[in-house]
Amino acid sequence: MVKIRLARRGRKKLALYDVVVADARAPRDGRFIEKIGTYNPLTVPASIVLNDEKAFKWLMNGAQPSDTVKAMLSYRGVMMKKHLQIGVIKGALTQEQADAKLDEWLKAKEAKIEAKRDKASQSKDATAKERKAAETKIKEARAEAIRKKAELAAQPPVEEVAEPVAESEAPIVAEEAPIASETETPKSEAPANEAPSAEPTEKA
Repeated sequence: MVKIRLARRGRKKLALYDVVVADARAPRDGRFIEKIGTYNPLTVPASIVLNDEKAFKWLMNGAQPSDTVKAMLSYRGVMMKKHLQIGVIKGALTQEQADAKLDEWLKAKEAKIEAKRDKASQSKDATAKERKAAETKIKEARAEAIRKKAELAAQPPVEEVAEPVAESEAPIVAEEAPIASETETPKSEAPANEAPSAEPTEKA
């Protein structure tokens, strides 16, 4: 049985894939019959380069696509073309009708793809603006902090002023008695070297 599947190539975490037609018994990255396109899932949306005519030819010859490749073929309209062609073979519609329906479907699909690309681009721009606004706020906050620090450094040091003490809080100093001079003699005391005065003699 012939299958249409992906063959991996590319570096680690940067995988790219080839869309190949190969024998179902062959290993995934082994021998293949024909390469019909490439697939890059790392882009938004994913990049699909595919030879639609060859893919359609292999489908009509009975090749079975893998689930991933089937989704890719539906995305590109190849599965829709196969469905319409089977209707033409069975006589359900003419070839002209099938081609018109396919063209209409492809135009609608292209419009959806374009809208998806625009949305992804707008989302990317919005994310970039938000990130830039956040960075601007951080820069402004840092500049403001530096400015305030510079202002504080430029201000002169504040001198501490002693607060006036209230009268009630003033310390009470006891009044001391005046100290007598060493040279002064108390009036009540007689000099030590003087003899007591003689008493008056009685008259005879």
